[in-house]
Amino acid sequence: MRSGLDIIYFSLFPWDNAYSSVSLSFTKEFAKNNRVFYINHPYSVKDFVTNWNDPMVKERRTDLLLNRMRYETVPNLPNVVGVQPPLTLPINWLKEGKNYQRFYEFNNRIILNTVKQVIKDYNLSNYIYLNCFNPYFAGVLPKNEFNPVLNVYTCIDDMNEDKYTAKHGARLEEGIMAEADIAFVTSRNLFRMKNHLNPNTHILHNAVDISIFEKAVQGPLPKPKELEGVKGKIIGFTGNINEVRLDYPLFKKIALEHPDKTLVMVGPLNSNDYIEHDLDKMPNVIFTGGKHITKLPAFLQHFDVTVIPFLLNKLTASIYPLKINEYLAAGKPVVATDFSEDIRGFAADVYIAQNSDHFVKLIDRAIAEDSSGLVAQRVATAKANTWKERVNEFWEVVENQLGKGIGSKTVMSY
Repeated sequence: MRSGLDIIYFSLFPWDNAYSSVSLSFTKEFAKNNRVFYINHPYSVKDFVTNWNDPMVKERRTDLLLNRMRYETVPNLPNVVGVQPPLTLPINWLKEGKNYQRFYEFNNRIILNTVKQVIKDYNLSNYIYLNCFNPYFAGVLPKNEFNPVLNVYTCIDDMNEDKYTAKHGARLEEGIMAEADIAFVTSRNLFRMKNHLNPNTHILHNAVDISIFEKAVQGPLPKPKELEGVKGKIIGFTGNINEVRLDYPLFKKIALEHPDKTLVMVGPLNSNDYIEHDLDKMPNVIFTGGKHITKLPAFLQHFDVTVIPFLLNKLTASIYPLKINEYLAAGKPVVATDFSEDIRGFAADVYIAQNSDHFVKLIDRAIAEDSSGLVAQRVATAKANTWKERVNEFWEVVENQLGKGIGSKTVMSY
């Protein structure tokens, strides 16, 4: 790794997001040796109005109304500077064409000007520009104007398989990946899909903040209030409860065929599919809503088995889920659908179901077979998949690139 080399990190995920975040996890590791300037995804005018009373918006309301960028202090990370850009225009509803391109360039310039201001205010010269899954703005920095050491882009999902991102994001991402000096993807399937765009594409899997999740095996944690009074075994799920990844009929089957157990779903409710499948009416199903990542170990400690009931489709075939290593770091048995090549890579630690009937049966087996030896094995697997390991992999690729003299300019090592 290069000390003295700054990182401008532009991400789809705000630094103060309460949930697991690839970008913030990388940032915490980068910041041990490098300054990081973490630029949040901008609020559009529509986002700003719709979320007027959201605490994150309220904190930034004055600066956003005055159309000015804002520097922010990121708690416990003195080597990180948070940056909130000004408002942008909501344009994803537009069709591809001259109007979209005109407003895209307008929005893009807002982010480029934000980056330019950061460079000026902090007198940056040797820096890497890293864009994490945000092709809508400043996918790469124009080299003749900004002269970064390297332009790096990270793809973490298949944009073609979501209606919103497929409209413009997938097309924009292809162009950006082709232009980047280095492209990273988070799964084997994404690599197969994307490496034709850029011969310098590398797999960089998701990982786990072991310091957070190992607390589940280090000693007793307070029982979350949502679990008070729950009797019998607990089947647990943590994650975004959305419409594109989760197999709701399977969730319902789990609850129906395990009436002696409680299914607890921890995560923000971003879809009504669970209502359409009557999960909200089932007596042994609990929805806790979204929880800060630091609250998850207490839930995991009281789960008897964890589940990943993902659909089997083109989107999930490209997923290396954050939660797999989080579950394993907590020492929990895991039952998952056979949704991707990457989940099959955990076959030694995870019960992988071939169909819904098999999934339901594996839950009892996973609980029955659990032991201190298996807990230790799972934790060991998670410890081999930490963000520290991923950052080391990142720097190995970057150092190799710089060693070839490929990039925007020569970087000085301090």
